[in-house]
Amino acid sequence: MRSRLRAGLAVAALALLVPLLSANAEASTRDTRHGHSTAHGKQKAKEADAKSAVPAPPRPAQAKPAARVVKATAAQKEKTAAAVQKAAVAAAVATPGKGAGVRAASGTSTLVLYDATGPYAWLGEIYGTQNAQLISHFGSWTAHPVGTYAAGEMSAYSAVFYAGSTYDEPLPVAFLDDVLADTKPVMWAYDNIWQLTARSASFATDYGFMWSGFDFAQVSQVQYKSRLLTRDPQNGGGIMNVSISDPTKATSLATAVRSDGTMFPWAVKARNLTYVGEIPFSYVTHDDRYLAYSDLLFGTLAPATVERHRALVRIEDVGPDADPAELRAIADYLKSKNVPFTVAVYPEYRDPLGVEHGGVSTTLKMRNAPSVVSALKYMVNRGGTLLMHGYTHQYSNIANPYDGESANDFEFYRAHVDTATNNVVYDGPVAEDSAAWATGRINSAFTEFALAGLPKPTIFEFPHYAGSEVDYAAVLGKFAVRYDRPLHFTGQLTGGAPDYTKTVGQFFPYLVRDVHGSVVIPENLGNIEPEPFNNHPARLPADIISSAQRNLAVRDGMASFFYHPYLGTDYLKTTVEGIQSSGYTFVSAAAVQAG
Repeated sequence: MRSRLRAGLAVAALALLVPLLSANAEASTRDTRHGHSTAHGKQKAKEADAKSAVPAPPRPAQAKPAARVVKATAAQKEKTAAAVQKAAVAAAVATPGKGAGVRAASGTSTLVLYDATGPYAWLGEIYGTQNAQLISHFGSWTAHPVGTYAAGEMSAYSAVFYAGSTYDEPLPVAFLDDVLADTKPVMWAYDNIWQLTARSASFATDYGFMWSGFDFAQVSQVQYKSRLLTRDPQNGGGIMNVSISDPTKATSLATAVRSDGTMFPWAVKARNLTYVGEIPFSYVTHDDRYLAYSDLLFGTLAPATVERHRALVRIEDVGPDADPAELRAIADYLKSKNVPFTVAVYPEYRDPLGVEHGGVSTTLKMRNAPSVVSALKYMVNRGGTLLMHGYTHQYSNIANPYDGESANDFEFYRAHVDTATNNVVYDGPVAEDSAAWATGRINSAFTEFALAGLPKPTIFEFPHYAGSEVDYAAVLGKFAVRYDRPLHFTGQLTGGAPDYTKTVGQFFPYLVRDVHGSVVIPENLGNIEPEPFNNHPARLPADIISSAQRNLAVRDGMASFFYHPYLGTDYLKTTVEGIQSSGYTFVSAAAVQAG
């Protein structure tokens, strides 16, 4: 068929949130990409995730909080009781595997606590979900609002993680006392540390550090180990400034760097407590201080972990209309460098509006594209693994959001272009969304793989990384493993219905099991985009390599990117060899699953 440049919409930007947020939350637009252009070089609209970065909590009410234990109001107690009931219902109907880590059989068990009162309760749940998904790398987890904590509860777990996102959230005295009992490792982020210190008259002496108040200076970098990680200066939530009075008891683990070059501790450890001065899930980018937090988890949950740095590459958006010569050239190059790779395949091409065929609706099945099938088999023989990248990588006969053509549009989710901002906005599930509908598309894709004589895929990747809760469940019914960045929705941890107006994505620097129950192979560096689009700058090999180098901060982390074959091999060579020179070893998706 014709030669065409295409990049689908991949989630290259991290922890993301649709822009239907309260104006008081610290929101920004930091999206991701897949874009495409025609073979004639005419630039078409390129897709971006169009979801805002997960916001920080609103600016604290006071720069220096009142050091006190906050008592819950009657309304808060009522809400806490309702949360307990919801959590019990959620646990009773939970999908098998949810909450179980990728190392659950021999790993840790962790209690994840989050704030659940006030107008930003939904934000607390988001942070709880993202904490839990990272923690799943180490073992199993249980998550619920901190207000439902019961005395002695943490004794049943290996460690406790708490994200304080609501200023003066009423913390149970039992929780504070159990933290101070110093019997279990506790990792605490941002708010309400003043309630803990107020509960102990000798905290500064015992722990060797003390908070002084929120620092609202512009901090654009966090130094961790030997790496300078980025921090979005738009983040107006502030960082809790702490000072270390006794270095024999307290250690600074990471340092916040102000714009004038002065520094203060970003994270500190003393006795059983690791304290991080802000929420590390807000305004995340590929190079972010989120990487420091991701590595700090090893210090609490797996301190004996040996340094190891592995890399992955995925060849993206390969359909029946692909150029066989491009596929073979990529396979030959990667084989020459002993680099295993994965190929994301959608087995049926559709152009229902005829945008590339003179207005004539066109369909091509993989079984009827023998040269592409031959090239895919060649890729497998050269070290490639085929995964299922949806069925048609587009939806119906409508623009969703662009032109209805395969690899350009979403398949399992609706989206449109906001003409005022030139962003792609996520609208929610498709009209006919159901378990039967999603399973039907997966089964149709399996059939097409089989009729083409291709290996049956065992890994799934959502087109443009987007699906509903029902779709994730349908995929889990057919695949144990995905290779993408998951969306998750408020309501999932609390047992409520998913709220698709608050849809969040997250990237991982290592293997996890997400809240949908799937093992997720990481993709955390994004992809090459030679030209800017949808308010996003170009992303070139140097950017991918730089991000990989910052990811070396994670002691057992991955450098995982995807690549579109229409770009040829030059960009690929630069990127692969730059990542290898940075100290990474490329491995297969199967090797990552093996641990």
